Amino acid sequence: MARFDTSDGLSLNYSDEGAGPAILCLAGLTRNSGDFRFVMPFLAGYRVIRMDYRGRGCSDYADDITTYCVPQEAADAIALLDHLGIARATILGTSRGGLIAMLLGATQPQRLSGAILNDIGPEIAPGGLDRIMEFVGQRPNFPDYDAAADGLKAAQEPRFPRVTRDRWRIHAELIWAQRKDGLDLRYDPRLREALIGQAGAGPVPDLWDLWDELATLPLTVLHGANSDILNADILSRMQARAPDMRAVTVPDRGHVPFLDEAEALNGILTHLKDHA
Repeated sequence: MARFDTSDGLSLNYSDEGAGPAILCLAGLTRNSGDFRFVMPFLAGYRVIRMDYRGRGCSDYADDITTYCVPQEAADAIALLDHLGIARATILGTSRGGLIAMLLGATQPQRLSGAILNDIGPEIAPGGLDRIMEFVGQRPNFPDYDAAADGLKAAQEPRFPRVTRDRWRIHAELIWAQRKDGLDLRYDPRLREALIGQAGAGPVPDLWDLWDELATLPLTVLHGANSDILNADILSRMQARAPDMRAVTVPDRGHVPFLDEAEALNGILTHLKDHA
């Protein structure tokens, strides 16, 4: 792992592995570079860059929580590419990372070779955002990773049937840190305040315009069949506005697929072979 400094003085954590066409991996809202743990073994032949957003993972927390926003995170992503001397990259964006890709597709299209979005679109299905806000900024109620594995398997079984307890334990290790008094967040809990503040700042921007801009680039969208964030209706409307988009539904997955499922891997590797 390495670090670089942003224009406002934060030190952000990133990894830079492999050689070949560049892939910039952008994680989910509360996640970190561990989001891509399961797909990394399949990306040989590419230069894979993973970053922890400000306030997440091993990156610095911001004094000004209003910078926990998509525009700033997009600027940080471009700053990382500049730091590494990378002119263009394919974005592999999970959830929040896909929103960043949409903004960059509209504002910095020359820096993108294309984008692969993991279970996200320009609209969020009803109820999905409410579920996310139930846990953002809330410390998990588990004493250790074993208890978390049991809890995650039980809670997620309807959307992620037959995922093993061992997989959920690894997932828990990636998203939470072990403390003496139990598991804790691997991100700044003030992210919740930032989201609430942004929601109260005015109408939510229409992301469909950004989608139309991103759709001028090579584009693949992965869709968890059981997702409460990206449903089949939204995906269909995305396809109608982006006829060249490749849509891949990953069965037995909610929000978000792990990315090592056969369908997800086929979508990712086909896109990279054709467009990276």
